[in-house]
Amino acid sequence: MLALAVEPDAIQAERLLGYVGGLGYQVRAVATGKDALHAFEDCDLVLLSLDLPDIDGHEVCRDIRKAGDTPVIAFAGGNGAEGDRVLGLQAGADDCMARPYGLREVAARIDAVMRRARRTAAEPEVVTRGELRVDAVRHEVGIGDRVIPLTRKEFELIRVLASEPDRVFSRQELMARIWQDDGGAPSRAARSSRTLDTHVGTVRHKIGSGGWIVTVRGVGFRLGDGRTGTRSR
Repeated sequence: MLALAVEPDAIQAERLLGYVGGLGYQVRAVATGKDALHAFEDCDLVLLSLDLPDIDGHEVCRDIRKAGDTPVIAFAGGNGAEGDRVLGLQAGADDCMARPYGLREVAARIDAVMRRARRTAAEPEVVTRGELRVDAVRHEVGIGDRVIPLTRKEFELIRVLASEPDRVFSRQELMARIWQDDGGAPSRAARSSRTLDTHVGTVRHKIGSGGWIVTVRGVGFRLGDGRTGTRSR
């Protein structure tokens, strides 16, 4: 998936791109509204500064929204931040954050916006892969005729992996998407990769094969096909 950062501040753009890249996204940056309007069409997510040097950021947001349903998270700052956030939302942004912002909160906001976008795109309610069945409506995972008893977090782990079965999810993205507090920010548990490793190990044990969750060395995890082996290069 490709994320476009529209950010005239080079230092801030580099910081944002580095973090979002760590969530598993391919990243691209432009510094002007004109360049943004030329670059956004093949992107899956736009991170839009409303303070641009050439075109008003709200106008850029309106043009992106007129063209389609690409998710947009806008960033407002200065004394008029609250007003800018309201105008950003009215211009069609899916979410709008005030500066300065924390990167963990950005990850949580991205996750929430992309979840809504996936639901809008009619993500399959039931995903099957060989004998594995992941039913998001019944909140149920099964292998053949056997239903696997999983906790809520264990189910979310396998559901996220099954939502894009051929994609490798980074550890950071999985932790941000699964371990959040009620306010949408990553919970304290999400700060420890041991939490993720523990849940991966438990799900593998309950399913009865390590081959359903494959470890991709140095990156994260992806859904497997149930065959023996839990690592890939």
